[in-house]
Amino acid sequence: MAEQEVTLMKGNEAIARAAERCGVDGYFGYPITPQSEVIETLAEDKPWENNGMVVVQAESEVAAINMVYGAAGAGKKAFTSSSSPGVALMQEGIAYMAGAELPGVFVNVQRGGPGLGTIQPSQSDYFQATRGGGNGDYYVIVLAPASVQEMADFVDLSFELAFKYRNPTMILSDGVIGQMMEKVVLPPYKPRRTEEEIRQQCPWATIGRTRDRQPNIITSLELKPEVMEERNIHLQKKYEEIRKNEVRYETVMCDDAEYIIVAFGSAARIAQKSIETAREQGIKVGLFRPITLWPFPTEQIAQLAHGKKGVLVAEINAGQMVEDVKLSVNGDVPVEYFGRLGGIVPDPDEIVNALKSKLM
Repeated sequence: MAEQEVTLMKGNEAIARAAERCGVDGYFGYPITPQSEVIETLAEDKPWENNGMVVVQAESEVAAINMVYGAAGAGKKAFTSSSSPGVALMQEGIAYMAGAELPGVFVNVQRGGPGLGTIQPSQSDYFQATRGGGNGDYYVIVLAPASVQEMADFVDLSFELAFKYRNPTMILSDGVIGQMMEKVVLPPYKPRRTEEEIRQQCPWATIGRTRDRQPNIITSLELKPEVMEERNIHLQKKYEEIRKNEVRYETVMCDDAEYIIVAFGSAARIAQKSIETAREQGIKVGLFRPITLWPFPTEQIAQLAHGKKGVLVAEINAGQMVEDVKLSVNGDVPVEYFGRLGGIVPDPDEIVNALKSKLM
């Protein structure tokens, strides 16, 4: 067995280099701190010279998402990346893709807001990602990496889920994970699909008119309300299937825990150190880390929290995921929130102190 190559790189670089290896057809993006290394790495590596992957710096985030829309409509594996205010500009295109059932991948390396906010890390786009930031009744699949390795791993997984369900998929990271450097093993090279393979795998794609085939029409527009209702019912059935099959999460030291900390992304990394500190002080606490923020692990949190003394939700925002955790436990146990705002990242001792003051 060949020895795996371990490389030191930033989370943003891992996104770019994983995409180069995963048979991705195109990247369309626009620079914005703290995710600019994605497009910078692609520009440096020039994958178009090696495997034909297209890399375009669009004139804006709005242009970038519509380029992804067009490429996805042709059955191509296309993605973009941005940070919070840039992703806000993309919401119309994401909603269009959800309505047209097109697969595409979007990376959000979050920074503080609202508005232009700060370039420092945050997790305040949780609602934007999990509630569907555009118009209409839709969801995007949301994966929350907590390491540089997961930044690399989730690229291929995101495309797999996007094409399996014909649904937009988001990698919801933040400035901590995007900018930090860790050891990472990149995925093996996967060849890009041929046009014939795309035709076979994506019969819904519009890939040009031929003599014996009329082109498919890709749209989210429907003027007849009864037809639009049927389309929405179909989407809701698909979302229910995703909820049933695609929940992902991780637990740490929960077997004997009396208290549970729920956290995602970089906050989960900090919380893991917090539970070690708390246990040194004789407090039995475990960590529940949602990996899919949508679909949210509602049932799993409810089962784990049952019989516990309390749950603390640690976030780098004003308290967003805490709403989903409260809905999950449905009053079975006390649920409290702790977080920092304005781009300030909490330290482990702050989380331990919050656990003591709010639940003990």
